[in-house]
Amino acid sequence: MKKHPILFSLLTIIGLILIFSIFSRFFGEESSFMPGEKIAVIEIKGVIIDSRPIINEILKFKKNDSVKAVVLRINSPGGAVGPSQEIFKEVMKLNKEKKVVASLGSIATSGGYYIACAAEKILANPGTITGSIGVMMKFTNFEQLFSKIGLKGVMIKSGEYKDIGSPFREMTPKDKKILKGVIRDIHRQFIEVVAEGRKIPLKKVREKLADGRIFTGNQAKGLGLVDELGNLQDTIRIAAKMADIQGEPRVIYPKERSSLLGILLNKSLMALRSGLYDIDNNNISYLYVP
Repeated sequence: MKKHPILFSLLTIIGLILIFSIFSRFFGEESSFMPGEKIAVIEIKGVIIDSRPIINEILKFKKNDSVKAVVLRINSPGGAVGPSQEIFKEVMKLNKEKKVVASLGSIATSGGYYIACAAEKILANPGTITGSIGVMMKFTNFEQLFSKIGLKGVMIKSGEYKDIGSPFREMTPKDKKILKGVIRDIHRQFIEVVAEGRKIPLKKVREKLADGRIFTGNQAKGLGLVDELGNLQDTIRIAAKMADIQGEPRVIYPKERSSLLGILLNKSLMALRSGLYDIDNNNISYLYVP
């Protein structure tokens, strides 16, 4: 039988890819089959819009008995209130079963810092930008612009405040009072999370820390918002010590299982969603916008 070198090479490559895929599935970085006690790193990065991917990772590592500790690597300016609170709640549940330590990267503000407060310990770099303990709600009014170009918005509503924040009209004093009440309540929730998570008196958080200002990691440590200064490797080392892991811990990350095209499309979609979120003027946000 005549051999076909090109076909043979192609089949060999396909075979190697299949073998590598099977090997990666059962013996990859996040597999329980690999020996040794493990530390899992969960990355929280970018504007927080959707809590599901992060929560899925938390639940996966929570069920993995070989994972003894989890490091939250946070590089986020914050985001929507609901998803930030959902992630926070799942981290709190995880903290009852495994050691959880937060590592703050270049930025971990507002909703990003909110989530970090669920960890048992927080580390930051001296120059990390953190804090921004506050809430904001953005609105845009197009009434004057529409009048100049001859457009008029029409709103049919069931109640006086159903169109609160509408871009078609100015806010009334009553509208502003209602929205300020909403902001105050959500801000109070943030303050209570920081006070409880960081063991700081509620009055101090409210009066000295929760006016929306940002801090460096060095300043945050002096204020009690951060426990220690250190990078990701320092955080992993501390997490291993807290979990009583003997020897060098195996560090695992969630794997990208998509194709290259899928990864690129997903990143493009996330960028688009972040952009749309930023211009959407009806979101209540734990978000720092420089």
